[in-house]
Amino acid sequence: MFTGIVEELGKVKKIEAEKDNLHFFIEAEMASELKIDQSVAHNGVCLTVVNLSEKEYQVTAIAETLQKTNLNSVKQGDIINLERGMQLGARLDGHIVQGHVDQTGICTKITKQEGSHLFTFSYDDTHNNVTIEKGSITINGVSLTVVNSKKNEFSVAIIPYTFKHTTFAHLKEGDTVNLEFDVIGKYVKRLTEV
Repeated sequence: MFTGIVEELGKVKKIEAEKDNLHFFIEAEMASELKIDQSVAHNGVCLTVVNLSEKEYQVTAIAETLQKTNLNSVKQGDIINLERGMQLGARLDGHIVQGHVDQTGICTKITKQEGSHLFTFSYDDTHNNVTIEKGSITINGVSLTVVNSKKNEFSVAIIPYTFKHTTFAHLKEGDTVNLEFDVIGKYVKRLTEV
């Protein structure tokens, strides 16, 4: 379980393929505090630490994960959003994030505004995922509030702090992002379909 509040930006130092799996070697300050078998969200994808050193750790993404997320397009040298699992009793500053990406989306427009950025994303609505105005959405592991909700499109407004301290500063129009829709909204939608 995560909150969608990015702790740190990590750097992909190396990627090794093994059969259908990809092993990611991530350089991060938090590496010295991690433990084997610990969960860390990588651009919103929950992966298990399998090896570590003082400044670097390793996680593995299997075929299922690579097919449903944007991790299959991550390259050596890329910067990614990192968050360790939520601690019970701590504040929930974002929203409940599972680290289970529902689908990917495409950044279709970036508009620089006075003091912020407006990012617009499209997604395949045949997966039955929905957004609502002022509802929660997780984009590459970042907890955000939806604005301009439409059938297969929505926008988010990014404040300067979030822009500087997450991968939004590196995001370009046409880039693929990981989307995790609000878990409560998913249950409500499922219940109303019955």
